[in-house]
Amino acid sequence: MTKFLLAVHVLAAIVAVGPVTVAASMFPPVARKVLAEPEESRHSLALLHRICRGYALVGVVVPVFGLATAKNMGVLGDTWLIVSIALTTLAAVVLGALVLPRQGAILEAVEGGVVGERATVRLAMATGVFNLLWAAVTVLMIVRPGSTTGA
Repeated sequence: MTKFLLAVHVLAAIVAVGPVTVAASMFPPVARKVLAEPEESRHSLALLHRICRGYALVGVVVPVFGLATAKNMGVLGDTWLIVSIALTTLAAVVLGALVLPRQGAILEAVEGGVVGERATVRLAMATGVFNLLWAAVTVLMIVRPGSTTGA
């Protein structure tokens, strides 16, 4: 059962988190292009925002199966896992409280015909923090410092 849970956890991470990190990273540069190619960029921005929102919801599966896997492996109290859970929670907060709302605000600004360069820069920074948090979680999941599970 552990192998099944781990496989679903890893596949969900690849399928759900991967698209969010890529689409979120693409959003700020596309937002800056709106002035040059307004119609094409508007559609691209809306699509990228929908991808981020949709896959963020699907991404809830990742920690659910991760916790189930950790429980089966008996590692719920391990430091590497607790840090991973904290970083995952922080990444979810950054996505839900900073990245997605700022994308929405930029989309509204685009509809109004005004794109603020500062808004795209702030969004790019929040997106970078989100991506770095996921990178740190990924490293912790692979390296598992102090683990006795045979990493």
